[in-house]
Amino acid sequence: MRVPSVFLPVFLSALLTSSALTVPARAADAAANPPASAVDVVYQRARFGPGLREGVKAGNTLSFAAPVGTISYTDALGTKTWEYARWTGAERPIGFAATELVASWNADVPAGSWLQVEMRGRHAAGQTKWYVLGRWAYGDEDIRRTSLSGQRDADGTVSVDTFVAAAGKAITSYQLRVTLYRAPGSAAKPVVRALGAMASAVPDRQTVPVSPGGIAWGVELPVPRRSQNVHEGHYPEWDGGGEAWCSPTSTTMVLGYWGKWPSKQETSWVNPSDPDPEVDYAARYTYDYAYEGAGNWPFNTAYAGRYGLEGFVTRLRSLTEMERLIRAGIPVVTSQSFKAEELPGAGYSTNGHLMVIVGFTADGDVIANDPASPDNDAVRHVYPRANFENVWLRSTGSGGVVYVIHPKNRPLPPTTPGLPANW
Repeated sequence: MRVPSVFLPVFLSALLTSSALTVPARAADAAANPPASAVDVVYQRARFGPGLREGVKAGNTLSFAAPVGTISYTDALGTKTWEYARWTGAERPIGFAATELVASWNADVPAGSWLQVEMRGRHAAGQTKWYVLGRWAYGDEDIRRTSLSGQRDADGTVSVDTFVAAAGKAITSYQLRVTLYRAPGSAAKPVVRALGAMASAVPDRQTVPVSPGGIAWGVELPVPRRSQNVHEGHYPEWDGGGEAWCSPTSTTMVLGYWGKWPSKQETSWVNPSDPDPEVDYAARYTYDYAYEGAGNWPFNTAYAGRYGLEGFVTRLRSLTEMERLIRAGIPVVTSQSFKAEELPGAGYSTNGHLMVIVGFTADGDVIANDPASPDNDAVRHVYPRANFENVWLRSTGSGGVVYVIHPKNRPLPPTTPGLPANW
């Protein structure tokens, strides 16, 4: 819950790569000319070459080369000393006035090391301070993986993983900063493989018109099904399963689609009676100790990076855009909130929930692997296109937030022509 090797069958693979399937004119025109109330969004990958390098080696990746100082850091594991190196990116223009920013990353962080991601923005009146968007490690023995509460000031605040600009202080550019930490004298070499930021402005809208489509109608990806509810009461130290585990359960389903679940050895600590230990494992290693939950968006995509996958958080503008990804064979995790009557077929209400979109019916309705189901067999749901799009995109929900997770050898499709790239 979050308040605001598998191969495709031969016939499906052929379908997804067929040059005969082109974007219908009506869908392409509508996507390139969205309504005035559409979300402003851009996703930008960091370029590690430019910027200020302090003890790091930068190129296609960012890695620890030599320490430039030490810090003392205290959390529930005690007080420890760490040496660090740092990269500060160049200022990046957004192209519009953004009210929110979410950074996400993929990194290789061996035992004895961790990283911190920060951002600062620029608005009409000046520049903000640096805000911490996450302190992250693979494991939970060096530091407690955490967001940082209490960062509110006159320019904005950080809500778990999201920078939210104060009224009248929308940002038009930003910088990212990454600090890599390791035990003093250690040979550990943390490496950041990818870093990006999604900046957006979601219009105040209670209803969203249904989008056209067609390029992925009749396509359903073979994503394995996992229920969060079969884990009710499991591991209260990581928020106890059930309703709380929609995000790691959704992330797990996508990892399973790409053939990237943890091994039996890795999950050997899970109770043998557990039906799907890979879900418990994901909950533990996405858990945010400040938020006290496993629904931190970038922590979930960073967890996917543990398996060599590329994952990031962004917003989509419509189901028309979603169809581009599904047609390319890439399932998408979505965040939404709704009352039971607003999404026929769900049978529950939620203040924040994650599920996996795996395809579309022949009539364009949404096929979802919804983890809020009594068991794995019941996970597949079909939701009416208009209802789903409304609860997912409106401003009282997530405004179209998604996790996009894919291997490097499965490239992303082109983004919507004429609009800022959002993946």
